[in-house]
Amino acid sequence: MSHPMSQAYDYVVVGGGTAGCTLAARLSEDPAVTVALLEAGPGDATAWVTVPIGLIGTVPTRRLNWAFETEPQAGLNGRCGYQPRGKVMGGSSSINAMVYVRGHASDYDAWAAAGCQGWSWSDVLPYFKRSEGNTYFSDGPRHSTQGPLKVSNSRSDNSFDQYFLDAAVQCGYATNPDFNGDEQEGVGWYQVTQFNGERWNAQRAFIAPALSRGNLHVVQQAQVQRLVLSQGRVVGVEVLQGGQLQTIGCRREVSLCAGAFGSPQLLMLSGIGPAAQLQAQGIAVQLNLPAVGQNLQDHLDCLLTRRCFDLALFGQTLPGAVSMLLHWYRYALRRRGNFCSNFAESGGFVRSRPGLQCPDLQLHFSRGQGLDHGRNKPPGHGYGLHACLLRPQSRGRVGLHSANAQDPPLIDPQFLSHAEDLAGMVRAYQVCRSILDAPAFDKHRGKPNRREPDLDDIAGVEQFLRDHSDTIYHPVGTCRMGSDSASVTDLALRVRGVDGLRVADASIMPTLVGGNTNAPTYMIAEKAADMIRRQT
Repeated sequence: MSHPMSQAYDYVVVGGGTAGCTLAARLSEDPAVTVALLEAGPGDATAWVTVPIGLIGTVPTRRLNWAFETEPQAGLNGRCGYQPRGKVMGGSSSINAMVYVRGHASDYDAWAAAGCQGWSWSDVLPYFKRSEGNTYFSDGPRHSTQGPLKVSNSRSDNSFDQYFLDAAVQCGYATNPDFNGDEQEGVGWYQVTQFNGERWNAQRAFIAPALSRGNLHVVQQAQVQRLVLSQGRVVGVEVLQGGQLQTIGCRREVSLCAGAFGSPQLLMLSGIGPAAQLQAQGIAVQLNLPAVGQNLQDHLDCLLTRRCFDLALFGQTLPGAVSMLLHWYRYALRRRGNFCSNFAESGGFVRSRPGLQCPDLQLHFSRGQGLDHGRNKPPGHGYGLHACLLRPQSRGRVGLHSANAQDPPLIDPQFLSHAEDLAGMVRAYQVCRSILDAPAFDKHRGKPNRREPDLDDIAGVEQFLRDHSDTIYHPVGTCRMGSDSASVTDLALRVRGVDGLRVADASIMPTLVGGNTNAPTYMIAEKAADMIRRQT
């Protein structure tokens, strides 16, 4: 939909992704204010979004996807990593694997202990529950059935995930029926942001029910070019839509919800950031804020795959195509089966060595091989096991390639730049191999797609990881929240040194949480809405 651009609103929210949809909808609950939500991509009314398996056509392509590339990574033997991000209403909640995981309680307590008072587990749990509308777990201390974000069990039934779970138990890992319950550790089935077999993204959960409000204005295919500042205050944004550059005014606050890449990029394009980097791009410095774009963290992923012919697995064969046609009829009639798959229906949280206080690895089992993010499609059927290190020590940055907002940001995660991360990833590889070698897979062993070094060949494992590892899509931290003056935002998510500006997305996380980052991003936006309404 389109709305006049030459007007002012009380609140302007930049980015129609997970955080932006949540924040804009919550702010518009007050009929006395006006809210504009600006999204660079198109609407989400497409089967590529609605049908869960549609992610196979978005994540590996530029369809509804910014499809960023990183700078060459020294830790990955000079390879450039891939960074898919949603360019569509709902943002990455429209193209992700829909896994609903909050992280470990200790992650948030660590934020509070490091100076982020008000962000401990007991502080944030109510905001997780505020958005959650669980269709399986009942209302209680950990869950809510009342929120707009539908969370359910997968309706894609298959045998191979059970083989994985049985293999993990044979390796000594306990089962866990609820990763968001009292204990995170163990293996089990992931809950997903789906409802009746369809993706339930941020647009569907928050914006669709709010569109009838006359005070909420959603503008699609409108890319913000920069913030408009006057006497130290943000008073509007410049927007490019349909080839026309226009200005939207803001009477109260602008909130950046453009994600760990987009939010720091937009700050820097507006002259807010490390002065030397801005000057190098010919950008006039409005505020020297050196921490903007720094502190980039992401979950690096190890993937082991097996070729194995079985129609319960995804693959490119004629029998597989016939099977999928039958599954399409099943989906059309009952909203069940393979088309409900998120490709990561089971997994878990495990400790790679004794003595750890909480799990340090996350597993995702996939009924597809998923090589190179699905961009490499080997013939035949197969499965894969992912493992990521949950709390990496490596720190990267987001910068600018140019002063042009149409150019992608400079993304440099600096994967494996910290020695402890490489050691942790070696253990992740060893855990994956041990599970895939367990007896539960004896009848479905398959063959590796790539030569895999022996478990005790540490140098070989390190080489394998540098040759093949990449992100599992959880970038955070580039507009770090903190109580210290060096942080980008304060504890109420206000950008330091600028009036009328907040950041409310995954970029404010001081450190990565132990799990997928979509659910925590909903929480951040819910909490931001409360703080804005209270003007704190």
